[in-house]
Amino acid sequence: MSNVHNAWMRVVTGRLKSDYEYSTNIYNNFPWPRPTPAQQAKIEQTAQGILDARALYPDSSLADLYDEVLMPKELRDAHRKNDRAVMEAYGFWGRLNTESDCVAELMKMYQSLVEESEKQKR
Repeated sequence: MSNVHNAWMRVVTGRLKSDYEYSTNIYNNFPWPRPTPAQQAKIEQTAQGILDARALYPDSSLADLYDEVLMPKELRDAHRKNDRAVMEAYGFWGRLNTESDCVAELMKMYQSLVEESEKQKR
């Protein structure tokens, strides 16, 4: 989970009451980056950092850990590192300033993937 993925999810998924309806459709059309081996290793490292930060609080539920006000500093920092690593893999870091900019770039990537898929079908 990264801020890039969450931005996509908030746009393409439906809602059930006020909650996001999280389904496989979010992953099926999510445009993945093509990270370098170094970028992939960094993402794996930062993702493990998230798991390690969660492990520091074995008696806490995910709801407790992800409470916006009470989120442990270690977990918040781990997510920030992961967000940066993912954004670097997309080429977004330092270039996109808003979530809508991020989604616009993801939509362009998605459109390119659809066009590429259509060409392969012909």
